[in-house]
Amino acid sequence: MKSERNLMGRSKLSHPESEIARSRDALAPSPHIEALIAIMAALRDKDSGCPWDIKQSFETIAPYTIEEAYEVAEAIARADMANLVDELGDLLLQVVFHAQMASEAGLFDFGDVVQAITTKLVRRHPHVFGDVRGGGLDEVNANWERTKREERASKHNHSGPPARSSVLDGIALSLPALSRAVKLQARAAGVGFDWQTPGPILDKLAEEVAELSEAMTSKDARAMKDEIGDLIFTVANMARRLDLDPETAARAANAKFERRFRAMEHAAARSGRDMKAMSLEELEALWVEAKRQNK
Repeated sequence: MKSERNLMGRSKLSHPESEIARSRDALAPSPHIEALIAIMAALRDKDSGCPWDIKQSFETIAPYTIEEAYEVAEAIARADMANLVDELGDLLLQVVFHAQMASEAGLFDFGDVVQAITTKLVRRHPHVFGDVRGGGLDEVNANWERTKREERASKHNHSGPPARSSVLDGIALSLPALSRAVKLQARAAGVGFDWQTPGPILDKLAEEVAELSEAMTSKDARAMKDEIGDLIFTVANMARRLDLDPETAARAANAKFERRFRAMEHAAARSGRDMKAMSLEELEALWVEAKRQNK
């Protein structure tokens, strides 16, 4: 979201690139955001910067931005607060990197990014910053969703009327599939298209498993793909209904499997056996023992 001021200008947080290049103090390690902005500008300097940084574009940096967000989540999942400091710094660098490239193109700068998010936070929290007071969590969530709908409608108005509007508009296609499924389901729930209890979702899961089994029996590859997708979508819906994040649950399941499989490898190594030479029954016994040890 662009700020209301002239985006071709410079915010108070920005420094002219020539001044940055000449200022040794600005490039020293510092806890202040201005130092990070200055360092990023120096890295992108066409004459004296880093060739790799100069070569990058929004498109080439985007995958790193996504990767850094996942590494933040991983540090949190491990409760590794020391590493979280580093990962949050890496993620912040991605924001500064994008803002620097935009500044060079005369689009916006880091100050515009900060103004955009502060404006949005104030607007979306009238119960904190406005005249609205009181209300429980449900009311706060309802106000939040209403404000987001108004923002989406405003964006459509500024860019011309869309061919067709939907409550599902604005959900990024680049989101992980499970996260996007939850957002789609939550939007649909906002207009009443939702199960009110987990029970019917369990029934739907059983239905999807039966349909997958039928597709497998017919060996219809396209049908199997569709039914697997439906099953995963329904699992995401169950997680949402239980107030759980399916991405977090899936990462936890991956980590649990990894711990147990590594324990199997260690057990096999201690016995002098090669796992590839073991029978499925022997591997299952190792798995059961790993589960027992990891509880």
